[in-house]
Amino acid sequence: MAGAGIDAAALDRWIRAFAAAITEHEAELTRLDSAIGDADHGANMTRGLKAVVAKLDDGAATGPGALLKQTGMTLVSTVGGASGPLYGTFFLRMATAVGDTDTLDGAAFAAALRAGVEGVVARGKAEAGDKTMYDALAPAVDALDAALGGEDAAGALSAAAAAAAAGRDATTPMQARKGRASYLGERSVGHQDPGATSAALLVQAAADTLG
Repeated sequence: MAGAGIDAAALDRWIRAFAAAITEHEAELTRLDSAIGDADHGANMTRGLKAVVAKLDDGAATGPGALLKQTGMTLVSTVGGASGPLYGTFFLRMATAVGDTDTLDGAAFAAALRAGVEGVVARGKAEAGDKTMYDALAPAVDALDAALGGEDAAGALSAAAAAAAAGRDATTPMQARKGRASYLGERSVGHQDPGATSAALLVQAAADTLG
């Protein structure tokens, strides 16, 4: 991922692409969540990311860290259910990792992503195999780190997106051990996790815009 310079404008494009992907897949996320959750993941995420884009349009946040912090704070305050605190914490932890840096290289972006994922773990206490968004995010950051040495930005982020998609698909046969889906026990088996699905969209948006 050598030579990749990721500034506030690039992060702005990433977050807007994620918002567009969530809006496009809102019905799918709602359908997945209706099987094992509250049937509101699509609507909640769409509402939150519309608020995020409105804040981006205001143009108040200038640097990468400020942009990520604003995004996290907006998601915490506008997305209902578990998703708001989890996605909000993800972006807030990224912001802390970025600090006052104006431009991130590949290693710094990967480190910020991992900090975000660690924030999700700290907030939701999820582990691999619990059938949550972590099952898509963890393989993605591992793949990104592994590709950093030899790949350019596009190749490394594509590898991360592929790993996230594989992680998302792998949630289908799992029995949920966290969140509302865990109440269903064995009946949660056979359903793709909505959180892992939206998380895969997040990583794919990064591959589409930052590579």
